[in-house]
Amino acid sequence: MVEISDSLRSVFSAQIEERDGSYIVDVPASEIEHDALAADETYRVAILKSESSTSKKTQAEQPQSAAQEPTPTSDGPPVDEGEVRDVTIETTGDQGDGIAKVERGYVVIVPGGQPGDELSVEIEQVKENVAFASIVEPDSRAL
Repeated sequence: MVEISDSLRSVFSAQIEERDGSYIVDVPASEIEHDALAADETYRVAILKSESSTSKKTQAEQPQSAAQEPTPTSDGPPVDEGEVRDVTIETTGDQGDGIAKVERGYVVIVPGGQPGDELSVEIEQVKENVAFASIVEPDSRAL
C-alpha cells in the first residue's frame, strides 16, 4: 500500500508523452480551475504506475475497427454521483473544507468536515481527480 502525505494537493491520471526529447505530463484544466494547482508554480510530483499501463499501450498500438467498443478501465473515479459513503476527514484544504481520501487516494472534498470526523456523505459532483460531497445528517428516527 502506498502511503499518501497529508500535504497531497492533487491526484489525477495522465499518460507521459515524449515531445522534442522531453517527457510531458498534461495537467487537467480542472486542477487549475479548482485551485488544486496554480500555473507558474513548482510542485513535487509522484508517479505511480497504473495497473493497466501495459494493457493500455497494447490496445493503443492495435488499430480498432469502427464497430469495436473500447473496453472500460478502472482508471475512472471510484465514486458515483448520488452515492452515499462513509469517510474519515484526514485534513482541511486551503478553503477550510474537509478532505477525505477513498480508493486509490481519490480525494473527496466535504464542506464542514474537520480532521478526525467520521461522516456519511453524499457524492454530489464527480470530476476525474476529485469529488465534492455534502454531509448526510443521520436520521434521528433510526435505532
